[in-house]
Amino acid sequence: MLIVLTGIDGSGKTTAARATVAAARRTGKKALLLRNYAGRRRMSLLSAQFGIQLHPRLADAVETAIRTANVVVSHVRAHRHPGLVIMDRHLHCQLALRQARGLPRGRLLPFLLATFPKPDVVIHLVIDPEQAHQRVLARGTDTETLGELHSLRAAYRSMPEYAHFTELAASGTPEEVFSDLARAIADADKSQGGRLAPTP
Repeated sequence: MLIVLTGIDGSGKTTAARATVAAARRTGKKALLLRNYAGRRRMSLLSAQFGIQLHPRLADAVETAIRTANVVVSHVRAHRHPGLVIMDRHLHCQLALRQARGLPRGRLLPFLLATFPKPDVVIHLVIDPEQAHQRVLARGTDTETLGELHSLRAAYRSMPEYAHFTELAASGTPEEVFSDLARAIADADKSQGGRLAPTP
């Protein structure tokens, strides 16, 4: 079973993904966490350190190459895994970033999304940009502005793919978000015939 998590920075994707995989393993189920990063955080830190601001098109080209490579590897690994697979981010995230930056969608990413195996469910963690911004500031590893988070939220909502996302509130505690996420995955598994059986 393949689950993809999306959401603006600070929505808690990675925290929720880790908790879900750990909980599944504790109950004897096979679970795998795959991270489809694009290197944005590292590039942001390097840009701040050296005072260099990449042109949006160049930044997108680098991020797209890194994220696409990670997604390809992730799908290969997911194909070989018999249990639950949680993907932290996917190509949807790059499309949203392009929209937020005022760049065209292009043809490659939509083509790849249509080509890759379809996730059983894409769960989008919903949170107010103000709260997400406070989380970003608290972890101290990002330079996302409040305006950028507002733009990214709007970009996600404007994507045609968003109509097929399952929204999940991410404003609560990590425990509350994990509980809601586990329930959403259980519902998706039930609709697929209950494939997530514990390991014998």
